[in-house]
Amino acid sequence: MLAISQAPRRIGLRAAVIGLAATLLAGCGINTIPTLEEQAKAAWSQVENQYQRRADLIPNLVETVKGSAAHERDVLTDVVEARAKATQMQIPDDITTNPEAFQKFQEAQGELSSALGRLLVVVENYPDLKANKNFVLLQSQLEGTENRIAVARRDYVEAVRAYNTELRTIPGRWWRALMYPDSEPMQNFSSAPESKEAPKVSF
Repeated sequence: MLAISQAPRRIGLRAAVIGLAATLLAGCGINTIPTLEEQAKAAWSQVENQYQRRADLIPNLVETVKGSAAHERDVLTDVVEARAKATQMQIPDDITTNPEAFQKFQEAQGELSSALGRLLVVVENYPDLKANKNFVLLQSQLEGTENRIAVARRDYVEAVRAYNTELRTIPGRWWRALMYPDSEPMQNFSSAPESKEAPKVSF
């Protein structure tokens, strides 16, 4: 009779211990590393999406400029070549943890930003082009995209900061050693001295 009356107590005690263990594990940060990693990956996807959006606008922009400023061939060629280099680059799956690949990606996008900046400066000399409705629309879309790129990069930088900090501080450092030994710090954007600002696209 005594054994029967203690059975519910044991079950209740086990449930309490399991509940307490689950609460402690959930509150101790065991899931922080994968959570922050996924947030950083999502932020990186947004960076890629916005750069792709910009690349998609460029062919129409070049064609529109070519119609009114055909003799600016060098500038137009620079933009087309920079776009080709940026879009044809093979982006490895580990780009966010691969310093060399990340640097190449950043350089290719920087070259494209620089070429676009030169193109938009040249446009200043063509009043007819600045009045062209197609160009005005494309210029507005490009300006919006440059702003989105800046926001996506800022969000990525912040997500990577949080993730890398978690890997390097306690208790994240301990959880990495115990549970996530393959977790590597992610690469972050750096600004080249000549590219502190996005190209100015308003006239």
